[in-house]
Amino acid sequence: MPAVTDTATDFQDLTRFMADCRKRVEARMAQLLPDHASASPRLADAMRYAALGGGKRIRPMLAYAACLLAGGRMEDADVPAVVIELIHAYSLVHDDLPAMDDDDLRRGQPTCHIAFDEATAILAGDTLHTLAFELLSVAGDYADTQRVNMIRKLSQAAGADGMAAGQMQDMQANGQALTLAALEEIHYLKTGRLITAALTLGALAANADAPTREALRRYGDAIGLAFQIQDDILDVTAETAALGKPSGSDLRHAKSTFPGLIGIDASRTRAAQLCQQACASLDDPAQGGNASLLRDLAAYIIARTH
Repeated sequence: MPAVTDTATDFQDLTRFMADCRKRVEARMAQLLPDHASASPRLADAMRYAALGGGKRIRPMLAYAACLLAGGRMEDADVPAVVIELIHAYSLVHDDLPAMDDDDLRRGQPTCHIAFDEATAILAGDTLHTLAFELLSVAGDYADTQRVNMIRKLSQAAGADGMAAGQMQDMQANGQALTLAALEEIHYLKTGRLITAALTLGALAANADAPTREALRRYGDAIGLAFQIQDDILDVTAETAALGKPSGSDLRHAKSTFPGLIGIDASRTRAAQLCQQACASLDDPAQGGNASLLRDLAAYIIARTH
């Protein structure tokens, strides 16, 4: 497993891969999002603002890396990479709304409801969500069974037994003292399910075999929880300028977090354990350098500073 550092600069291959993925997915999103020729230019502007306004693009990177691991090409994962980021963008737009986290800064810019208005932000989130499933149904060169499987997996990850359920549990838990198991379940649902879906969609786009898909699921489940633990840590330790969103937001909203429950050091230890667990899941179907990208991504996820 790569050594964990506080920067991605030690991971030269990963740094290049990440830059390529960001460039690729952002170009494809710019092509596929509605523009001023659409029925509502203001809605199109809000959608583009939310989806194209920066971000780490970790989920698209995972989709591309999973596709490569399964023997596919970068272009095979273009549609999964776009749709997973559209779902992520929609969730952030809604998460920032006054009825939820009521944040006014995202990725260093005013949140969508501040830049536009609350009603426009709600509709932009709704439409990013529906566009993702439309693209899975028609875009790219996939067999019908691939499309159906990708739509089903994404629906499950984002819906009543996935991200939305995690968001609901998270809001209901405000101000409550949770057990570690309950907190892990919230993080798994709210963040982990969509991260695992990114890997699954990339694998399905490459027609991955069942053992590879299972290994990627185990990797995703572990690294998805690690990702949210690192977010919890950064909310306490990082400055707003570095985060691109208000620091200390979890404390202000009385959210249960790993640092609040077990402390910063134990949280870092748990994230590192999950990183090792994720990498170990790749031992059987590992395919040389393709698997090394996912191992490096796991290390980066818990070493990132924003």
